[in-house]
Amino acid sequence: MPPTRSHIREVVTAYLDRHPDERRALTPLLDGLDDPFDPTSRATLPGHITCSAAVIDHTGRVLHVRHNASDGLLLAPGGHVEAGDATLLATAVREVHEETGIAPALLCQSAAFCHEPADIDVHPIDANPAKGEAAHQHYDFRFVFHLVPSSTETALQAEEVSAAVWLPLDQVTSPTLRKKLLGADLSPAREPVNASVIVHDAAGRYLVHLRDQLEGIWEPGVFALLGGGRAPGDASLEATLLRELSEEVPGLRLTGLEPFAVEEATSVDGLGVPVQIFTGVWRGHPDAAGLREGVLLHWCTPDMLDRLPQAPGLGDLIRRHAAQHPPASAPPQAPRPSADRSPAGTELHIVGVHLYLQDADGRVLLGLRHPDSAYAGNIWHALAGHCEREDAISSLIREAEEEAGLILDPGGVELVHLVHSQRSPTASPRIQLFFRARSWSGVPQVLEPDRCVEWRWFNPKELPDNTVPYTRQAIEAILAGRPYSDMGWTR
Repeated sequence: MPPTRSHIREVVTAYLDRHPDERRALTPLLDGLDDPFDPTSRATLPGHITCSAAVIDHTGRVLHVRHNASDGLLLAPGGHVEAGDATLLATAVREVHEETGIAPALLCQSAAFCHEPADIDVHPIDANPAKGEAAHQHYDFRFVFHLVPSSTETALQAEEVSAAVWLPLDQVTSPTLRKKLLGADLSPAREPVNASVIVHDAAGRYLVHLRDQLEGIWEPGVFALLGGGRAPGDASLEATLLRELSEEVPGLRLTGLEPFAVEEATSVDGLGVPVQIFTGVWRGHPDAAGLREGVLLHWCTPDMLDRLPQAPGLGDLIRRHAAQHPPASAPPQAPRPSADRSPAGTELHIVGVHLYLQDADGRVLLGLRHPDSAYAGNIWHALAGHCEREDAISSLIREAEEEAGLILDPGGVELVHLVHSQRSPTASPRIQLFFRARSWSGVPQVLEPDRCVEWRWFNPKELPDNTVPYTRQAIEAILAGRPYSDMGWTR
């Protein structure tokens, strides 16, 4: 199916953020997106969308073709959107291939414009009685691509074009496109337009990301690296990576971030994609990263890779890094030295941290767990998490920011209750720590919607019926001034 209205609106909105002075010219197009007519269909009048491409070679010249239907004018390759074009950019890629024979794999996006159009030109089209078309307007979305090889042969589509000509930037025939290209930081050499990261724990494990199995996304249904595409506003590829990580996994805080390699990949549109690969260290639990996109995160070792469905080149990339960077320490799961082993009969406990937060009216904050949550689905619970290899207050501060965007002052955090619990005789017992935060900032936000769907303040003496039992017990004990309680034990 052709590009959706939401996709078109998103592209136009991003373009107008960079060129607000063109809003008046594009307002009819935006208004038309609310009409029932397909804005990409050539039957939609008085105007519809077309797409074209500025293809730039290694010397900075731009490809033009002599269009038969335009009185022999030299124009950028382009044309109308077709039903199989999932995006506007895909239309431009297809038109270049059809009209000039240049395959998508020989093109890559421009780092200056990335996946966004450099120009959206509005121009009139004369009536064509032979095709039964009245006079109308084209909203032409112009994308920019770099030629990957130093040169290439063209195979022209004779019924559409009669010649191909490479012109210097300052001779681009479209005045609006020429102005945009000359005003951009446009290097003739292609640059990476995607940034990904090899996340490792410096102990031989690597964090991989299982992507959604959805049509139209890059590398669906396989394990891949975290990262994403560059946006025009990104100051650097490192900024691209940090922006993508903050959107995808806000709990992933890397140390030692540094570039590692530039790899080649292929986009869903068939374009060549140079990818800047970084490396960074993280030692947390995948469940604590706050994954918002994809299926899951998983720690693996190089020897496990052949058993996983994976993106092309992932295994070779990780093995190359592993060969160059032997583990600096033993993996976290490695057996502890005998001197550090727990005494015989010791039962290891899971430590949970919980936030007892009150507003100015004395109400306490609870979150409604997602109905599909593995624990306490559709039940109210305190903001909570498990301690990783960190102290309890640091764990609480991290969880508060990751789950609800709340910033806690470490000096204002105090322990107010401990629940010693076990769910069953075979389950690991738990130490549930409840902390009061006296100094904090922010407004509770739903930042992990797969776990919590709503935050709400409650009178601590009137908690909802569907409250996690030990949370209710802890709040009642806090109100009574009792520092300890237990649950699930038999005496």
